Amino acid sequence: MPYVTVGKENGSNIELYYKDWGKGQPVVFSHGWPLSADAFEDQMSFLSARGFRCIAHDRRGHGRSTQTFDGNDMDTYADDLATLTKALDLKDAVHVGHSTGGGEVARYIGRHGSKRVAKAVLISAVPPLMLKTPTNPAGLPVEEFDKLRAAVQADRSQFFKDLSMPFYGYNRPGAKISEGVRESFWLQGMLAGYPASYDCIKAFGQTDFTEDLKKFDVPTLILHGDDDQIVPIVAAGLQSAKIVKGAVLKVIPGAPHGMCTILKDQINAELFAFLGRSQQATA
Repeated sequence: MPYVTVGKENGSNIELYYKDWGKGQPVVFSHGWPLSADAFEDQMSFLSARGFRCIAHDRRGHGRSTQTFDGNDMDTYADDLATLTKALDLKDAVHVGHSTGGGEVARYIGRHGSKRVAKAVLISAVPPLMLKTPTNPAGLPVEEFDKLRAAVQADRSQFFKDLSMPFYGYNRPGAKISEGVRESFWLQGMLAGYPASYDCIKAFGQTDFTEDLKKFDVPTLILHGDDDQIVPIVAAGLQSAKIVKGAVLKVIPGAPHGMCTILKDQINAELFAFLGRSQQATA
């Protein structure tokens, strides 16, 4: 399996696992918490069959990557992504981030610039800030993130099973529930190490990406469902669209947080249309 070394911990290499499918303009996917690169297989399969090179990594501490004790924070996640893009010599890349991955993409551009970036896509993404503050009254109180940490600590396995319901909107009346999707979510979550499962809550929930978004200077698509129970659109997608210059905002009516899976055909079409327009613009 392909890995790239992004650092050392206690004398051992920290390895990021990644998938690399197809040929063409690179599309780099950054996944949400507590998932892995597997969460983007629907998008990778679709785009790699249509002339794009699709790359997705398991964030440190998640999936098949090294289960680190340290570095489960947005600066380190962004630096790991920069190391991956340099190791693969990716240029003119499209960076797609879902949920926590959207924060990773934002911090990557904020810390490393857009020299290697052609465009960006934020899907159900956590920027600019999920935490409620005096200047961000639409955010969630810190107590909500404390509850997540307590649930991970008390019974991580059961918590991930329970979380799959609102994640995919399966708790809504009339929802068609896929137990297979729920089991996949649980399996990906349980592959993450405990430090990443716990510490990443602060990373996605309490990191302010406002200044990162101000540095975006590439075409950007923001996709967000208006029934997202995990990252509510009011404090996320709607605000990011106001900060990123020239961003295209697409609100998906009734869509939950995990729409890359249960609305994959619609999301794939949105991505393909945006990538196609961008290719024409940069040709």
